[in-house]
Amino acid sequence: MPRLAPALTSFILCLWALAAAAHEVTVGDLTIQHPAIPAPLATAQAAAGYMAIVNAGATDDRLIAVEMPVARHAMLHQTVHAADGMASMQHLAAVDIPAGETVRLHPGGMHVMLMGLTAPLTEGQRVPATLVFERAGRIAVEFVVDPANGTDHSGMGH
Repeated sequence: MPRLAPALTSFILCLWALAAAAHEVTVGDLTIQHPAIPAPLATAQAAAGYMAIVNAGATDDRLIAVEMPVARHAMLHQTVHAADGMASMQHLAAVDIPAGETVRLHPGGMHVMLMGLTAPLTEGQRVPATLVFERAGRIAVEFVVDPANGTDHSGMGH
């Protein structure tokens, strides 16, 4: 039994670390899963935010705005790939969140574009934000600044 104690302690610490990294907010039928920003360079003027939004309800909703005090502008964008392989970003007026669906904002797809950062973002920092939905209204969340090499949490079920 004494040999089992270190292994059990390590296992519990790993579970605790996963629980700390996994965060979500549920308001009504919407669950916002792991809003995250990969850590940008200290001098960066822009960054991107990602998350998954689960709509467990019977009514569609739409994400119509994101407010974040760490950026002069927070906009919804979609990465578009041209036939020649060049990628560009297209502004989205809203992101549809269909009833019974999960919508992922992820690298190479839809994302929150933060422009005009007002301060450096550092790994582990929690950045307050408000997501504005057409039906659900305003939902307060915190984006976690992930390591720069990032782990894409948007597909995880937490």
